Amino acid sequence: MSSTHSKNTNSDTQLSIGERAFSAAGAAFVSAIIVNPLDVAKTRLQAQAAGVPYQGVCQTASSFQTNTMLHDIRCTAMHAVSGSDPPPPCPSGCNRYKGTLDVFYKVVRQEGFMRLWRGTNASLALAVPTVGIYMPCYDIFRNMMEEFTTQNAPNLTPYVPLVAGSVARSLACISCYPVELARTRMQAFRVNQGGKPPGVWKTLLGVIHPVNGTSIFQSLHKYRFWWTGLGAQLSRDVPFSAICWSTLEPIRKSILGLVDDGASAATVLGANFSAGYVAGTLASAATCPLDVAKTRRQIEKDPERALKMTTRTTLIEIWRDGGLRGLFTGVGPRVGRAGPSVGIVVSFYEVVKYVLHSRHPTSS
Repeated sequence: MSSTHSKNTNSDTQLSIGERAFSAAGAAFVSAIIVNPLDVAKTRLQAQAAGVPYQGVCQTASSFQTNTMLHDIRCTAMHAVSGSDPPPPCPSGCNRYKGTLDVFYKVVRQEGFMRLWRGTNASLALAVPTVGIYMPCYDIFRNMMEEFTTQNAPNLTPYVPLVAGSVARSLACISCYPVELARTRMQAFRVNQGGKPPGVWKTLLGVIHPVNGTSIFQSLHKYRFWWTGLGAQLSRDVPFSAICWSTLEPIRKSILGLVDDGASAATVLGANFSAGYVAGTLASAATCPLDVAKTRRQIEKDPERALKMTTRTTLIEIWRDGGLRGLFTGVGPRVGRAGPSVGIVVSFYEVVKYVLHSRHPTSS
């Protein structure tokens, strides 16, 4: 195991920042395309629990009691009713999502198959730079911390992945947060049938549009709304990364240790995907309540209320409205998305690093 881990560490130190970023960007691109439908399902279920109404093919409006300012999001009927014909009857529950598969079915039937990839452009715009910052920074921080703790405090070495992952994720999250805000809103809200959905920039402009400034300072100050919910995002992502990496590293080292010196691209792929899948599944399940709070804060339409919301008060509100079930709304698609996503990102990243490292003339 030690010889395999030593090789991996040497590989990490020999690769440049550009090569690490290239590996991470490719991993993020593949993952964002594959798992986006599950991300849409998770966001729709959480937004519905927060009070976002999803009108279906019927025209009968449902009454929604909610303390969020989301009353202006209404979807028109899918099929027009001609002449004096009465509106079609509304089947029981047609306006509510019952689960992940029900979200898939209703989105495809009412909005079209490609709506399952709603927000993919935002996901790509977010994932490529975020993972491009996150994974290389994690590698660099981990290698530096492991070298330091091995020489000065060996008993702290097992905690290095936890700290390195938390710091790297915080940097990536803060840098790219406005795009994350846009992606959540693009996935949560429906558009009228046949209407063109807004892109990332138009969605961000919609966040600050209700805020009017009478001076240059006030006009610039309204852009702070692009970071609405950043605290909730950090409170979710930092624990997620800490749990994920502290679980992933021991599993990965154990699997790679079984092959001794016979590591190949296939074994690197298998070991990293397996470890990433397990770690992503556990971390996503543990942090689901924080993900629900993040979604609820990001879709809030009232600017003043959005600024006053905190993660703690949002969690209390969710508990009061839905109890334990409310805190774990969307846990199915979240876990179903995070496991493969982490597995794909980590395995793709490590395989590309392995290939690049093998082409270095100094590699041995």
